[in-house]
Amino acid sequence: MTARIPLSAPDIAEAEIEAVTAVLRTPRLSLGPQLEAFEHALAAYHSVEDAVAVSSGTAALHLALLVMGIGPGDEVIVPSFAFVAVANAVLQVGATPVFAEIDPLTLNLDPAGVERVVTSRTRAILAVHTFGVPAEMDALQATAARHGLALIEDACEAIGAQYGDPPAASRAGSFGDLAVLGFYPNKQLTTGEGGAVLCRRAAHAARLRSLRNQGRSCGPSQSAAGMESNPSSPGWLDHAEFGYNYRLSEIACALGRVQLSRLSEMLALRHGAACRYDDLLTGIPGLERPPMQLPRRLISWFVYAVRLPAHLDRDRVQSFLARRSIATARYFPPIHLQPAWRSHSSGTVRLPVTESIACRMLALPFFNRIAPAEQQEVAAALRDAILSDA
Repeated sequence: MTARIPLSAPDIAEAEIEAVTAVLRTPRLSLGPQLEAFEHALAAYHSVEDAVAVSSGTAALHLALLVMGIGPGDEVIVPSFAFVAVANAVLQVGATPVFAEIDPLTLNLDPAGVERVVTSRTRAILAVHTFGVPAEMDALQATAARHGLALIEDACEAIGAQYGDPPAASRAGSFGDLAVLGFYPNKQLTTGEGGAVLCRRAAHAARLRSLRNQGRSCGPSQSAAGMESNPSSPGWLDHAEFGYNYRLSEIACALGRVQLSRLSEMLALRHGAACRYDDLLTGIPGLERPPMQLPRRLISWFVYAVRLPAHLDRDRVQSFLARRSIATARYFPPIHLQPAWRSHSSGTVRLPVTESIACRMLALPFFNRIAPAEQQEVAAALRDAILSDA
């Protein structure tokens, strides 16, 4: 049964519908002008050299690891408190994910925890900006430089977030060698399905464009509207390396362009919704609300996730809310404890901070157009659930 108050909902306006409809009236549905324009806009927004749009955030992670030369025998440091794609992508290139501890306040990689797991086989740090809160990028950059490691940012949950001291703060996605974005419907910006890799170097962008399009030969100076997109060109069937079908359609890119033009408005709506929850949930015994502000950070609100009192049965709280037709989610079950991953960690991974926090986390309904009355209902139901078990 569909919940009356859903966990998330995309914000699609008439402008997006018109942009998608306009594409359908053209003969170009892939690798055309909408892709180029969307990529240019993403790069400009993040103040980076280039952006390469792909079919998902997971595809973006996969290609970013390949472009940074990560492969069999290598180790990549990742958080366990994250969406499982960060570990899956590392395994996909034949490398080994090494789980590091998180900071209990930001829920991002703890730089000290990263230092503890660096070995002679470590080749990269994959820093996730969890829930739209920027990771400690200064410290992670210093660790990467000290050990000669690649630094990849997973900004799939953090478009629009900023890290640093104003006015010199920079957007999440502009710190690493490469950074990835995701545009699934629950994200701040959606293309339906989709993602992108943000690049600092033209050579990286060229290889990403080749890999996303079956490894076709495509020089750095060739645009998506050139040989890469033209089946009648002499190079269309020339493949420089093994590649993938990770293309993002013109329809998705048209949707993304309009969403990006509205991003500041949408982020403001999400910030407002977070502020309302913060007020509504004040005073509930034992409930920990997410911090509204953190030093040197501008949060891009992806979800609103609370920490339940330690003594509560989270499943019981979820069931209580579900009976009132309110959707919730357990963001995030630790990856190293997932059934598919237990055999890889051999039961030896011990992350006490991650494990103690993850079992208490509960994401509440949160999206651009959530109504204040809906939030009031969620807050009242959560209060009832907690107090009934006090």
